[in-house]
Amino acid sequence: MLRRAAVWSWWTFALYLLTACLPIAQSQESATTNRIVYGLTLEPSGFDPHINRSSELGIPLRQVYDTLVYRDPTTDAIVAGLATEWSISEDGLTYTFKLREGVTFHDGTPFNAEAVAANLDRITSAETASQRSVFMLGPYSGYTIVDAYTIQIILSEPYSPLLDSFAQVYLGIASPAALSEYSDNRYQFHQVGTGPFIFVEYVPKDRIVLRRNPNYTWGPAFYQPPTDQSVNEIEFRFFTDPPTRSLALESDEAQVMGELLPTDARTLTGNSGVQLLPVSIPGQPMQFLINTKLFPTDNRAVRQALLFGTNRNEIIDAVYQRFSPVAWGPLSASTLYYNPEVNSLYNYDLNQANALLQSAGYSDSNGDGFLDIGGAEVEVKVIVPPWGLIPQVAELIQDQWRTIGIRTTLDPVPTFTALLAEVEKGEYNLVAFDTAGIDPSLLNTFFMTGASNNFTGFGDANLDNLLLEAEHQTDDNARRALYAEVQRVIMNEALVLPIRDYVNLNASNARLQGLTFDPYGWFPLLNNAVLLSES
Repeated sequence: MLRRAAVWSWWTFALYLLTACLPIAQSQESATTNRIVYGLTLEPSGFDPHINRSSELGIPLRQVYDTLVYRDPTTDAIVAGLATEWSISEDGLTYTFKLREGVTFHDGTPFNAEAVAANLDRITSAETASQRSVFMLGPYSGYTIVDAYTIQIILSEPYSPLLDSFAQVYLGIASPAALSEYSDNRYQFHQVGTGPFIFVEYVPKDRIVLRRNPNYTWGPAFYQPPTDQSVNEIEFRFFTDPPTRSLALESDEAQVMGELLPTDARTLTGNSGVQLLPVSIPGQPMQFLINTKLFPTDNRAVRQALLFGTNRNEIIDAVYQRFSPVAWGPLSASTLYYNPEVNSLYNYDLNQANALLQSAGYSDSNGDGFLDIGGAEVEVKVIVPPWGLIPQVAELIQDQWRTIGIRTTLDPVPTFTALLAEVEKGEYNLVAFDTAGIDPSLLNTFFMTGASNNFTGFGDANLDNLLLEAEHQTDDNARRALYAEVQRVIMNEALVLPIRDYVNLNASNARLQGLTFDPYGWFPLLNNAVLLSES
C-alpha cells in the first residue's frame, strides 16, 4: 500500500485538490456575502464561557453554543434546546433530561449524554477555576448517565434556579473532543459548539469571527430557517472608547453596536440609516450598596435619609437621557418576581431626609453647611467604578447630598479587581454595583449573612430564611410571595440606593432586520438576523 501511494500520479493529486477545493471556495464566498461587523465594548480577560464571567463573552458565544434549555425571548418561559424534555423528582434533587438526537458538534463529534457529562466534569473541576458557571450549578453533586440520550443531574438540596442556569451560555455545551484536544488556556481560541454559527478565529484585541453552520437544523422553536438574506458571517471587533461607537455606526464601519452613550443614542434617533435597539437588562439595577458596618451609614435613619435626599429623576434626565427608567428596589422591573410595591417608596423628599437626620441627632453646629454629631463632622465615602456612567451619577449625588448637609467623598477605582480590593478594606459607606440575571436568586450572594458579595455587611436571620426558602421552593406562587417579602425587607432597611434599571443602548444599520436579544438582555440572537440589499 505504501509503495502504491508513493507512485500516485502528481496530476491525479492536483486534479483531486482542485475538485475538492471548488465547493469549499464557493461555500466560503457564499458565506461572506451577508457579512456584518458587530461592535463589542470591552475585551474580557478571557472568552471561555466555562471559565470566564463577563457578559461581553456571551455576545459572540451565544451564537456558537446551544444550551440544554432556552428561555423564549417573547415569553421568558423555559423551552426545549439540546434537551427535548425534562422532569424534576418530587424531592427536587434529581433533574432528568431527555436529549435531542441527530445533533453534531461543529467538529463532527456526536452530541449525547456523554458529551453533557464531559462538560459538567470540566465545569466542576477545580483545575478549570470557573468564575461563574460552576456556581450556577448550585448544590450540584453529580450526574447519572441513564442511556445514550438521557442524563440525570443530582443535587444535594433543592435548587429552583437550575433550569434558568442551564438556559445560559455559561453552561453552553462544548465538543468533548475539542475539550480533550486543547488545554483550558488554548480552548478559547478553538471553541466548538453545536450552535448556528461556527467559531472561526479569535485574535486578541482585534477580532472574533464566526461563520454560519450550514448543517444547523436543531435550534429552539424561536429560531427560523436561514434564507438568502440571512447573516452568514459575523466579525466582532472591539470599540472600547465609547465616543467611537456611534461614529462607527454612522460610517457603516460596524453594523451593530452595544452600550452607546445616551447622548449619542439621542443623536442617532434622527438618523434614518440607523435603528436604535434599547434592551432592558434584568437583575439588579445600577445601585449603590450601603455599608451598615461603618459610621454614619450604620444608622438606618441615615441610610433612609440618603435615599430620600437623592433626586433620581434628575439623574435619569441628565445622565441617561431618559433611556433608563428610575429603579426603586434591589431588582430591576424586568426581573422575575419583581415586587411593584417598592415603586416610589423613597421618592425625592428633602423634608423627609432632613427630618430623619435631625431625629438621628445630626445638626450643623458650626454653620458651615455640613452636618455633625457630637462635634464630629459627617462624611460619606463612595466607591466609584468607571463603567455605566457611574462617575457622572456619583458627582450628581454628591451635589444633591450637599443640600441635606452631607459631605461626600468619591473614591474612583479603575477596575473590578480594584473595586473588590477597596471593598475588602471595609472603609466605605457606599459602593456602586449591579448584576444581570432573570432569576432573583442572585440576591442570595448579596444579602445572605456572610455571603461573598454582602457588601452591605447586613445580617438578619429572617432575611436569610426567606432567601433560602425562595431558592429551594419550586412552586411559582410561593417563590413570588417570598421574593416580594425579601424586597420589602431590603428596602425597609435601606440597604441599597437604586438609581436606574439598566438598559443596554444597542443600535444597528437599518438594513439589518430581525435582530433580537435573549431574555437576559445582553446576548443577541443572530440566527434570525437578515441583511437587506441596499436600495
